[in-house]
Amino acid sequence: MQKTIRLGTRGSPLALIQAEEVKKRLITAHPEIGRNAVIEIVPIRTTGDWKPEHKERSFIELGGNKGLFTKEIEEALLSSHIDMAVHSMKDVASSLPDNLEIAAILERLDPRDAFIGRQARTLDELPKGATVGTSSLRRQSQLLAHRPDLRIVPLRGNVDTRLKKLADGFADATLLAVAGLMRLDMLDRLSSIMSTDVMLPAAAQGAIGIEIRKDDAAMQEWLKPLNAPDTFICIATERALLKALDGSCHTPIGVFAKIAGDKIALEVKVARANGTSLFHLTETTPRQDAESFATEIGLKLKAQLPPDIFSA
Repeated sequence: MQKTIRLGTRGSPLALIQAEEVKKRLITAHPEIGRNAVIEIVPIRTTGDWKPEHKERSFIELGGNKGLFTKEIEEALLSSHIDMAVHSMKDVASSLPDNLEIAAILERLDPRDAFIGRQARTLDELPKGATVGTSSLRRQSQLLAHRPDLRIVPLRGNVDTRLKKLADGFADATLLAVAGLMRLDMLDRLSSIMSTDVMLPAAAQGAIGIEIRKDDAAMQEWLKPLNAPDTFICIATERALLKALDGSCHTPIGVFAKIAGDKIALEVKVARANGTSLFHLTETTPRQDAESFATEIGLKLKAQLPPDIFSA
């Protein structure tokens, strides 16, 4: 009887594409899996997944900042209903349940944000007072830091839903992750790519991570060939800073780490949701010290930030 390996993920089109990519890579790296096992993708609805009845509710109202898109998937992993969880790493809370770990991260795609306008091709082409649809506090804060005249309106749903709302005139523009559009084969829909000078990405944006139980030695071995070491260390560095700041994927923090030779450059932006009190710094550290350095930087920055910056 063939063994069944269950990959849990969200049920969105993008999440399913990501899970299919992991499945394909597993079979390529381990042909014996394809011969001796069945790999099943298990869609799981999470608290943060869009539902019509939630359209007027914020992410906070739907259950808090942490784990909105992972809680139910991690519960399925802990109960052994699934064998591994495939996540967009930007959705993963900075602290994992004690018995779980990120075992592999695939090569990161373009981490930047895409600008999609109904008429304007770039952010600066938007007329004064234009409306931008987004439910991301990070995007909102950096948009308003650059263009305080803009009006931000909440826009949720999967990529198709957001693009349809934009086409219907709900807003003049929106922002989406370039990597998501790449995986959905929808790059033709973007108007331009945002410079990181204006819009710093979310921690781990553009990366797919695979979470397993810490005691699952077989899964650890199977996933080793899928891991991209340079991406892994960059994502770990960004998440370390996020954790030190007590941030989540739904707080107004932009952070981006990139390898420069034997060093890692780490950039972070923090602002109030209304775009004021913008804190911006860039630091470089030896690669081997990156995570501990990011924690140190995060704690120092936290001490400088107004205590209400994430709620104001």
